[in-house]
Amino acid sequence: MPPRVRCGRCPMVMPVFLLTSWRMRFLPGGGCYSPRMTETETAVAANQWHLDIADMTPGTRIEGVYGIVNPQVSASRNGNPFLKCILRDATGRVNGRKWTIGPDLLGTLTRAGFVHVSGSCENFNDQIQVRIEAIEPAEVDADGLRQLLPASERDPEEMFAELRTILESLSHPAARSLADAYLADGAFITRFKQVPAAISHHHAYLGGLLEHTLSLVKSAEAILPLHPGLDRDVVLLGLFLHDAGKVLELDAERFEYTRRGNLLGHLVDGVVMLETYAARARQAGGEPLSSDAKLALQHVIASHHGRLEHGAIKIPATPEAVFVSRLDDLDAATRMALDAVDRDRGPVQGFTDPVRGLEDVRLYRPRPFDNA
Repeated sequence: MPPRVRCGRCPMVMPVFLLTSWRMRFLPGGGCYSPRMTETETAVAANQWHLDIADMTPGTRIEGVYGIVNPQVSASRNGNPFLKCILRDATGRVNGRKWTIGPDLLGTLTRAGFVHVSGSCENFNDQIQVRIEAIEPAEVDADGLRQLLPASERDPEEMFAELRTILESLSHPAARSLADAYLADGAFITRFKQVPAAISHHHAYLGGLLEHTLSLVKSAEAILPLHPGLDRDVVLLGLFLHDAGKVLELDAERFEYTRRGNLLGHLVDGVVMLETYAARARQAGGEPLSSDAKLALQHVIASHHGRLEHGAIKIPATPEAVFVSRLDDLDAATRMALDAVDRDRGPVQGFTDPVRGLEDVRLYRPRPFDNA
């Protein structure tokens, strides 16, 4: 018999909650066990069972740890305060409501993070919603992030190895020296492998920034031969660095913007970081980056959002900046579209829910040639 892990339905509980990839299974007597769990896996929670959001159906009860996004206190029609939030795990997101709250709760759930929740699932406007009965903050260590937060399906070390190989092919010594200065910074690379590319739009999962960046440089490698007038080093370095400031803008553990991210943003930080790493490359004995090359790269970073109303500091004004901005938008929009059709949760048959990052369009899901 595999070792048992007791949950809220059992007379006996373990002291802490296992935040790894195994799933509990109910036994006939109401207990739970994991066939893959060993006695050395000791991070198990008291009195709780995590139900994946993707598996929630009306009438099911939940008790476990979930991520919480955008907790807010609103007033009901009769003026009473209630909590509204989004709960998330690696399988999806769901709206949550707690209709009765006291002042002791208001001060504990003011930001994103993790919470222990008990409650029930219900149908609201053709969508699953969690009616929260009890909620309190919870702490999750690094080992639990990939269960409770969405993550790239690709191995980050494999993706990083691919990215490094492409960057090693840069032709100009100053370009290689600049790339090496970033790659040699262990703290930067650790964050670069971990953070999402966004909180709620494209590649919004752990490892998303690395996956997005690798997709861009590989796409550029395929397209650049068609445009020999573009400077390959500026394009590839620009794609590598265009979102580098997100290591400071985003908090991967809480899936939210940092204070610095809210006040400055990754475009500003990306431009400033390039100054720092160019100086490090020069101090390490590498060929110094010319002022023209540095300015060209900083312009790529500052303009890659394409339009001022989309957050660009400047409109792209070099061929390389135009190329980077359009390719970035293509990769982001394609990822949003694919993620939307994969979720398959829209109430209208054959169509997704409105996709916010794609002008609220409802995408059509079927693939007509699958059975051809």
